[in-house]
Parts: sequence; C-alpha cells; structure tokens
Amino acid sequence: MPLLETKGLVKRFGGLVAVNDVSLTVNEGEIYGLIGPNGAGKTTFLNCIAGAYKPNGGSVHFLNEDTTGLRADHMCQRGLGRTFQIPRPFPKMTASENVMVAAVFGSRPGSVRDAEKWTASVLDYVEFPRPKDTPADHLNTVQLKRLDLARALASKPKLLLLDEFAAGLTSGELGELAKIIRRIRDDGITIIMVEHIMRVIMDLCERLAVIHYGEKIAEGTTADVARDPKVLEAYLGEKYIL
Repeated sequence: MPLLETKGLVKRFGGLVAVNDVSLTVNEGEIYGLIGPNGAGKTTFLNCIAGAYKPNGGSVHFLNEDTTGLRADHMCQRGLGRTFQIPRPFPKMTASENVMVAAVFGSRPGSVRDAEKWTASVLDYVEFPRPKDTPADHLNTVQLKRLDLARALASKPKLLLLDEFAAGLTSGELGELAKIIRRIRDDGITIIMVEHIMRVIMDLCERLAVIHYGEKIAEGTTADVARDPKVLEAYLGEKYIL
C-alpha cells in the first residue's frame, strides 16, 4: 500500500492550469524525487498535497486516508512535514522556540510529552550549528535551512516534503545534507524531494517523476528517467549542476 497516492490532481489559478492530471505513488521508506524546469508546477503540487492549496480536481490519499483538500494544520497533525524554498521562521523567536512551536502545535496531540527535551534533541539531530537561543533573524541562509528542517521534523512526520532544500549550499554542505537525509529515511521517514541539483537527486533518489508545464511527463527509476528523451528535451536550455 503506498504511503501517498495522488490521482489526476489538478490545480488552476484562473485560466492557468498549474498542475494538470498528475498521478503518482510514493511508497513507505522511499526518497522520491520530483524534478522539472522552473515554473513547472512542482511546488504547487506539494502545496496541494500539504494542504496549502485545495485542488480543483483529483484526489490525495495519505496513510490510506482521503486527505484531498484538508487544511495544512490537519495534514501536519496526520504526519506530513515540510520545508520551504525560502525558510519562514518566526524571526524574533529563538531557534529553540521556533522548533518548540512545531513540536507542540504541529504534532499529534499527546505525542510530545517533554517539548523542551524533544526540541533540543531535534536541533542536535539536524546538527544545528548555532546556540539554540540564537534569534532566527540572526541566522544565515544555511542555518535557516537547518532550522526549517528541525521544525519539520519536530512534528514527528511520516512523510517529509523537501522543497529545493539544497539550493545555495556549497559542495561540502551538500555532502552533509545527503548524510542527514539518508539518516532521516533510515529512521523511518519517507521523503519527497523537489530539487534542481541533479547530482543530489541522482545520489539520493531511487525513483522520481518529472513535471513539465504542470503535467507529469515521466516517472520511474532515477536511471531510466534520466535517459528518457522527453526529459532531456524538457531540460533544453535549463542549467543544472551535474
């Protein structure tokens, strides 16, 4: 049974069809890649899964439950966590306070008994590089990404959505990121990655799908999709880090 399944998912903004009839399945324990050119509809697709947007058509099934159109807070409490392309912390709160909010309000009721202890352990887990009492508005981009990941994990998700988490990282930081993502998967959390840095996708993902102009044009093993002529054509003119 898939952990997540979408069937014919559609999202329109007026006359613009941002996601058009996208169906895919993600199995428990996978690191699943989602790629495509800028503006292809990848983040919109994640938003439909996560409850930020209500689909105009199709369905989302998560943990064997029809969750189509549920609000983001309901999806979070059912076990879906996510990061964002641009981290969105509470800027005047400390790193620890930011994570504690997710631990207390994002997780299933009763699942966190000692929020302070759990918060500290999650920040250690993501190897947060600054003191835990550092205000969020004192953090740089890389540190904010670690904080964003800690916040997503604090809610104890079954499924984690990573939206261009590797963007802006150095080669060394990408290596550290890969280790953390593998550890998250090995600890029982399924992952969907939206990413433009193809060496990250090739290194981490067993399967992936390609979205182009809102439509899924390929899905399969990473090696097979990377050789698909339709995928190569979709990326003509796109600059990816290989």
